[in-house]
Amino acid sequence: MTDPTAKAPQPVGSMWDRRYDEQQYLYGEAPNDFLREAAHYLPQHAEVLCLAEGEGRNAVFLAQRELHVTAVDASAVGLRKAERLAEAQGVAIHTVVADLAAYDLGLARWDGIVSIWCHVPSVLRTRLHRAVVAALKPGGMFVLEAYTPQQLRFGTGGPPDVDMFMTLDALRVELAGLELILQRDCEREVHEGKLHNGMSAVVQVVARKP
Repeated sequence: MTDPTAKAPQPVGSMWDRRYDEQQYLYGEAPNDFLREAAHYLPQHAEVLCLAEGEGRNAVFLAQRELHVTAVDASAVGLRKAERLAEAQGVAIHTVVADLAAYDLGLARWDGIVSIWCHVPSVLRTRLHRAVVAALKPGGMFVLEAYTPQQLRFGTGGPPDVDMFMTLDALRVELAGLELILQRDCEREVHEGKLHNGMSAVVQVVARKP
């Protein structure tokens, strides 16, 4: 029997809308360090999808490299900030407001897909990563950085729920069908705005679809 006093779960987008609803860019305006390092794997003029792109710093960076970028996120507020950042930098990005639980990545659609701090429940993540494999064109590249469970020791960023963290072992299974070109489980300094700041435990992957 349903409890009539129980509150319905909040939509993901509304939570992030409130978080992004300020002038400051919560994670800064500069791109993620690992994406900057791995960007050369993405072909020139590629069609690239950025997952859970938030306020757009990574999408704008890729657009500055003359890539054709689509940024998807559940937060309309975040993506409006992404569009403003792109305009300020003199580039264009395409934005899509969508929950990744329902978003259709397509089949053999993208030259590259980027996942930076895209932390979702593990059940959804498994489906999402299978969709990533299907959505890449042959030769397409996948770039990912995420926190590992060891991040709980640092508390310098990331989700509070350990189920949302990632490990290399799990990613090797979830990304079956891709060739892992680069795979790291490491600790590094992350300084991205006010929410990611300090030594962090991360996993980094660059993978290619044969």
